[in-house]
Amino acid sequence: MPLRTACPIDLGAAERARLKMMAYGHKTEHRLRVRAQVVLHAARGRSNARIARQTGLHRDTVRRWRNRFAEQGIVGLSDRPRAGRPPVSTALRRAEAKALACQLPTETGLPVSRWSCPELAAELTARGITGPISPSTVRRWLTEDALKPWQHQSWIFITDPDFRAKAARVLDPYARTWNGEPLGEDEYVISADEKTSIQARCRCHPGLPPGKARALRVNHTYRRGGSPRLSRRLRRPPRPRARPHRRTNRHRPVMNLVTQVMSTEPYDSAKRVYWIVDNGSSHRGQKAGRLITAFPNAVMSHTPVHASWLNQVEIYFSVVQRKVVSPNDFTDLTEVGDRLRAFEDRYNTAAQPFQWRFTTSDLDDLLARLDRHNADHHEESSVALAA
Repeated sequence: MPLRTACPIDLGAAERARLKMMAYGHKTEHRLRVRAQVVLHAARGRSNARIARQTGLHRDTVRRWRNRFAEQGIVGLSDRPRAGRPPVSTALRRAEAKALACQLPTETGLPVSRWSCPELAAELTARGITGPISPSTVRRWLTEDALKPWQHQSWIFITDPDFRAKAARVLDPYARTWNGEPLGEDEYVISADEKTSIQARCRCHPGLPPGKARALRVNHTYRRGGSPRLSRRLRRPPRPRARPHRRTNRHRPVMNLVTQVMSTEPYDSAKRVYWIVDNGSSHRGQKAGRLITAFPNAVMSHTPVHASWLNQVEIYFSVVQRKVVSPNDFTDLTEVGDRLRAFEDRYNTAAQPFQWRFTTSDLDDLLARLDRHNADHHEESSVALAA
């Protein structure tokens, strides 16, 4: 009877590197590690008997993985699909579980605000939809349709019938147009607002700098050192600029900011200066109106209610919040002001215009989607009431 010869193994550089990672990687499964070692031994021209002695495997096992790698490559080292135990859950049960997850728990009589996987598993068992089931199985079912009932988001319905017209008065100057006419070189657009709630939290213990496998640490206990108000204006184009912060309230910071800007060039002699502001109390009323009428070339455009995200200066405020204010570790208000002024000087040296891409066309698409969503919501509510 002729002797059976071992199948020769030839490895490329990429295959050898990958097999070495599998054979000696700390996170590789044990079975894949052993199979990769078998192939590496075989690539060195060793016999199956010798590989079996070195790895502690049976000769037939070595022969199987050697031949399978020669036929299929690295893919052949993985286990083949197995039939396994028949699934206990049916498609109908999974659909009922997902339908329950899409309902509010209060509608089912459960005194919780949001579903969790353990509560869903208990409710499915109590209703007899399934037998005893684990929360991990419920989570796996919900993952099939990307359902996460334990999360929540908030939104605001648009109630202003003139929302589109008011938003266009903000978006058109961003696009360098006004009443359908392009803006000239001597016309400017300024986004202005105030950032409140900048507290000087004086920590009872100094913060610890970050280190290896350790984040920046800030003491939880603090005393309040006051809160200034930050007034800013953002010019388009070409670069963001900032004005010194003010500690007073209401109209005075806005009056000082507008007067300071409109009294300097090129705004003093400009044909028109468009001020984009929100509906804060300091931007409305008779005082704000008198302030604008004092400068004939100034035009104030208010964003719609609950639409301060249309004001581009909010982008700069988010930068200040991330890079300066958080995690809010200051000794007093003086340090807050010094830090803000130093950051402004640093930021303005390398600031670039924000790439604003939301136009009136995008606004029309957004309003159309909201109308369809509201129509579907009202239709579902009507069906539920009729049922």
